[in-house]
Amino acid sequence: MPMGINAARKMEDDWKKLRWSDPHYCRRALGLKVKADPLGGAPRARGIVLEKVGVEAKQPNSAIRKCVRIQLIKNGRQVTAFCPGDGAIGFIDEHDEVVVERIGGRMGRSMGDIPGVRFKVVAVNNVSLEEMVSGRKEKPVR
Repeated sequence: MPMGINAARKMEDDWKKLRWSDPHYCRRALGLKVKADPLGGAPRARGIVLEKVGVEAKQPNSAIRKCVRIQLIKNGRQVTAFCPGDGAIGFIDEHDEVVVERIGGRMGRSMGDIPGVRFKVVAVNNVSLEEMVSGRKEKPVR
């Protein structure tokens, strides 16, 4: 333990060096959460549908969850997004423009029984997917 007039400075310098061994401090100081996030810290992002995919649910459930592969416009990254709603995948075609947001899993990870899927489709061609599934709106022709 340092003692004397400059003890506080020595203790502060030691603490600054020691902090880098803390993984939480490292991630926060280097901004790794935003860098690793495909949406770049934004709540939503637009993307182009590349293909429709079926993702098998984790045990003990048995289902094929309807998802789409999307290439984000802002940074070109590809993500898989879940299509919520009964028959929602029928409203989405390839090359459509969709809006995606986080699905709400723990700490940004996947939710429920859908492995590796962290996003969900909110809108297709600027029309709410929920409205189309319920029948209140129709998909616009591009």
